[in-house]
Amino acid sequence: MSGFLFDTNVLLDIATADPVWLAWSENQFRTTAAQGPILINPIIYAELSPAFGTAAELDLWLDPAVFQRLALPYPAGWLAAQAFVKYRRAGGAKTSPLPDFYIGAHAEIEQRTLVTRDAARYRTYFPSVKLVAPT
Repeated sequence: MSGFLFDTNVLLDIATADPVWLAWSENQFRTTAAQGPILINPIIYAELSPAFGTAAELDLWLDPAVFQRLALPYPAGWLAAQAFVKYRRAGGAKTSPLPDFYIGAHAEIEQRTLVTRDAARYRTYFPSVKLVAPT
C-alpha cells in the first residue's frame, strides 16, 4: 500500500513550529509527500486537536488535498491491545496510552510506512513496521 502514516508528534512539530524538531519534521513531510499520500487516522486527528482552537481550524490545516484520512481497521484494535498489554507487563508507564499503540498497529495491519520520532516504541512492539525516524 502506498502512502505514509504520520505519527502525531511529527505533525505537531509542524503545526506548533517546534523549535527543536520543526526542520526535521518539515523535511520528512516534503520528502514523503513527493512519494505518496500523507495519511492520518481518527486517533492522530484527535491527538492533533488540542493544538487548534476549533475543529474548523484543524480541518482547514488538514487540507484534504494533502492529507488522506483512513479508517481504523478492526484487526488493529486487537494488535494494539496485545502490544499494550505486553508493554504494561514489561513495566511500561501508564503515561503511554493505548491510542499510541493503535497507530503502530494500524501501520502494521495495513503495511504502511510510519513517520515518527518515537522509533524505539514502534521497533519494540511493531518490529515489522517500516519507519522513517531520526537516526
